[in-house]
Amino acid sequence: MPIVTVQVTREGSAPGRNSVTAEEKAAIIKGVSEVLLDVLNKPLESTYVVIEEVELDNWGWGGFPTVQFRRQRAETARS
Repeated sequence: MPIVTVQVTREGSAPGRNSVTAEEKAAIIKGVSEVLLDVLNKPLESTYVVIEEVELDNWGWGGFPTVQFRRQRAETARS
């Protein structure tokens, strides 16, 4: 019984959204389950997919919180 955890950022997938929609989550669950069926021959009914939404303040890269990194990157791009 595979259990797959998918982490997505809680920013939404379009302007004005602050989370992933129920339809998008359903598509993620379906797609991940189908990959495990195709690659590992795991039946759909035995695959569990957990989606975790990560708040913007709880992740970063380049050594900075996300907002600060993006701000710095935008300033560099303008230069």
